Amino acid sequence: MDKSRKIKSLGLVGLTTFAIWAGACSSDPSHPQPASIPLDKQASAASRNTEPASSLIAQGRKFFVQSCAHCHGADARGDEGPDLHDLPISDQRIAAIVKNGIKGEMPAFAQKYNDAEIGRLQAYVRSLKE
Repeated sequence: MDKSRKIKSLGLVGLTTFAIWAGACSSDPSHPQPASIPLDKQASAASRNTEPASSLIAQGRKFFVQSCAHCHGADARGDEGPDLHDLPISDQRIAAIVKNGIKGEMPAFAQKYNDAEIGRLQAYVRSLKE
């Protein structure tokens, strides 16, 4: 086998190994990954909406008070659940967590809220600044 074929073969083996490792790391069902959301739904529902941002945030706050405040606190600074101000995660991750929950920690809301409503919740959470 010539040198260029060996290099290509090693590259393919390395890429395959990485893909298997990455798949194993993201298969924990208690931590849903944004990649598990279909690509056409990864765009935030809030960003697809033409309503003014203040309206989306106000509606998201209403959903938050109804379903989230009892764990995250009325001010979202945390209680039983964590503080939601300045979250260092993507909008897609926020939506995935709201939809799927976190096993043993947070219930899933996919049956209660549709994608647009989850987008409003996400807009509200994203508006929370220190």
